[in-house]
Amino acid sequence: MSIWRRKSLALLMAEASEDEKGLKRTLSSRALVGLGIGAIIGAGLFSLTGIAAADHAGPAVTLSFVLAAVGCAFAGLCYAEFASMIPVAGSAYTYSYATMGEFVAWIIGWDLVLEYALGAATVGVSWGSYLNKLLAQFGMTIPPEFSSAPSEGGIINLPAIFIVCLLSLLLIRGTKESAFVNNILVVMKLIVVIIFIVLGWQYINPDFHVPYIPAFVPEHIDPATGEKVGEFGGMSGIAAGAGLVFFAFIGFDAVSTAAQEAKNPQKGMPIGILGSLAICTILYVLFSYVMTGLVPYTEFKGDASPAATAFAVTGYSFLQTGLIVAILAGYTSVILVMLMGQSRVFYSMSNDGLLPRFFGDIHKKFRTPWKTNIFFMFFVSIFAGFVPIKDLGHMVSIGTLFAFSLVCLGILIMRKKMPDAVRSFRVPLVPFVPIAGIAVCFYLMYSLPGESWFRLFIWMAIGVLIYFIYGKSRSKLNNSQ
Repeated sequence: MSIWRRKSLALLMAEASEDEKGLKRTLSSRALVGLGIGAIIGAGLFSLTGIAAADHAGPAVTLSFVLAAVGCAFAGLCYAEFASMIPVAGSAYTYSYATMGEFVAWIIGWDLVLEYALGAATVGVSWGSYLNKLLAQFGMTIPPEFSSAPSEGGIINLPAIFIVCLLSLLLIRGTKESAFVNNILVVMKLIVVIIFIVLGWQYINPDFHVPYIPAFVPEHIDPATGEKVGEFGGMSGIAAGAGLVFFAFIGFDAVSTAAQEAKNPQKGMPIGILGSLAICTILYVLFSYVMTGLVPYTEFKGDASPAATAFAVTGYSFLQTGLIVAILAGYTSVILVMLMGQSRVFYSMSNDGLLPRFFGDIHKKFRTPWKTNIFFMFFVSIFAGFVPIKDLGHMVSIGTLFAFSLVCLGILIMRKKMPDAVRSFRVPLVPFVPIAGIAVCFYLMYSLPGESWFRLFIWMAIGVLIYFIYGKSRSKLNNSQ
C-alpha cells in the first residue's frame, strides 16, 4: 500500500455530487464572500494588530499587513484555481490528495487543525477580553481567575469556552442558518471598522508615527522580566509582525472548505476567495494606520483588546459600547467560520477512511457533520480555556503558512501532471506566482519564534504517528487499489 497514491479528479468530482447522504448546496457567491470576510476580519485586526505593533513592528505594522497580504495574494490565486477545479469539501487537504498523494494530504489535514481549530480558540480568548470590557461599561466584570488562562494568573477562561460551545451548537443546526447569522455579523463588523477609520482619522497624532519604522533591536532577554523578547524594528521586525498578523488573513481559505456546499463552486469559489481577500486587505492597512496614530504603540503591550483602548481617546464615549458590541459580533462570525472549516476537513478525512467514521456521520435532519462539531466543541474549548492568546496566535500562523506553501506547490505539480484538466479559473504567471507564494510563506515562517517551530514539529510528529498506526491501513483509496 503506497502512501503516495493520489485521488483522481474523476473520483473527487463523483464524491462532490449531491446525494441523499451528502452536504447540501445552499451558499451563493455573495454568501461565500461573506464567509470569507467573516473569517478574515477578527482577532487578527482587533487584537493581534496591537501585539504585532508593540512587540515587533511599531507603526510599521501597516507594512506587516502589506507583506502578509502579498503572500496571501499568491496563495489565494492558487486556492482559487484549485477550488474551481475541485469543488469538494476539505480545502488544502483535498487539493494535496489530488496532487501530492495521501501522506502529504494527511499532513496538511492534520496541520489545518492548527489553522482552524486553534484559530477559533485564539479568537475565543480575545472575544472574552472584549466581553469583559463591555461588562465594565455597566459596572460589572468577570473575575480574572475565570477569564484568564493559568499562565496569565487565572484558572480558566469561561467566556471563551462559552462562545465556542454556543457556535458549535449553531453549526449543528445547518450551514444555511449559520451563513445567515454570519452575514448579519459581517455587516455589523464592517460598519464598526469603517466608523473606527473615519472617526479615528481626525484624531491621529502624527508624532506617534515617528519614526515610522523603529530602529532594529535583535532578539534578547528582557532584563526586567527575564523573558525572551523577539526581534523588533527594521525589516526583521516588520517580517516578524507579518508572521504574527498573517493569522488575520486565514479566512479566505476557509471559503474553500465550503466548496461542496456552494451553489456554483466553479464561479463562486474564486469570487469568494479573492473578493474577500481584496476587501479586507484595504481595511486592514487603514485600520492599523489609524490605531497606531491614536495611541503610542508601546501602550498595546499585552493588551488583548487594543482597538477599544485606541478608540477611547477619540472622545466618542457614547460610541464605545457600540464599538465593543460590534467587535464581539465580528469575533463571533470568525469563530463560526473557523469551526465550520475544521469540521469539513475532518469530514473529508473520515470519508477517505483516514479518520474514524464518527467524524463523517451526517445528521439525518440537518445534514451537517454534527459529531465532528461536538468533538471540536470540546477540543477547541480546552485550548480557549487554558492557553494564552499570544501562544495560540503564533501556532495558528505557522500552521497557516505551511498549508499555504503546500497549496502553491500543488499548483506547480498539477500544471505539470494534469495540464488539460478543466479550469474555470487559472493562476496567472505560472510558475512565478506559486514559487513566489512559497518563498514569502517560508520567509514569514522563518520570522516566527523558535517555539512555534518546535510546537509545529511536535504536532506533526503526533500526526504522522496516528497516520501510520490508524489511517494508512484503513485508507479507502489504498484498500481499493
